[in-house]
Amino acid sequence: MSDQADNRAPYAQIAAHYTELITSGRLEPGSLLPSIKNLAHEWNVSTATAEKALRKLRTEGLVRGIHGIGTEVLDRPSPMSSGSQRQDRGRHSGSSWGTGERSDSHQAAVVSAPTDVALALDIAPGSDVIRRRRVYRDRHGIVAHSTSWIPARYGKLIPELVKSDRLTGGTSLQLIAQATGRPITHRIDTASARLLTSEDSQLLELDPGKPPAEPVVVMTAKFVDSESNVVEYGVDLGGPGRTWATESEINQ
Repeated sequence: MSDQADNRAPYAQIAAHYTELITSGRLEPGSLLPSIKNLAHEWNVSTATAEKALRKLRTEGLVRGIHGIGTEVLDRPSPMSSGSQRQDRGRHSGSSWGTGERSDSHQAAVVSAPTDVALALDIAPGSDVIRRRRVYRDRHGIVAHSTSWIPARYGKLIPELVKSDRLTGGTSLQLIAQATGRPITHRIDTASARLLTSEDSQLLELDPGKPPAEPVVVMTAKFVDSESNVVEYGVDLGGPGRTWATESEINQ
């Protein structure tokens, strides 16, 4: 059980605790969760709260209830995250990784802006732009291939942006906000699906000659600072079979 301060409802804290254990692989598929009675005792909550936590895990497809046996952990890939969700995680924890994720294959270069990227960043096509790429993985494989497109002027303020290393001291957005003194004030997200091209397949480490027949999720996020400058445009290409999920509280 976590000892860290947490303002979420007790059932959500319990569900988050077991979500982390499951998605990180510390609770393997086939493992059984504590009974409602034991869960209530361990977390010092009512049995109704413990049942609500297990119901949340079932709703998310992480576990299933087996009559007469208990609650069993299922094996399923974690959903991919949008750029905005990664930004939220970075702001709260300093890391854009999801639970059980890691990133590798970090690459950075200054390239000519493709037309769609130039339009998103409000710069002229062919202008210099920083392209930062990395791959997010979990134990099931690639979650997403992520590309951040950043106007080249920020590379002069933050040389680390053009180095092929994992950033330290914060995310690219945090570093830009610190260097310019202008906070990121809003973002624009899109979600779509498309069939993989040969280039997409290579990015996802698939055979470019045999791309999957099913479309994949594509998430984009455009981040804007307090002076209406577009400072970053992110594109996340989901791995085959990955879904996208989001959750929000409803106040009635």
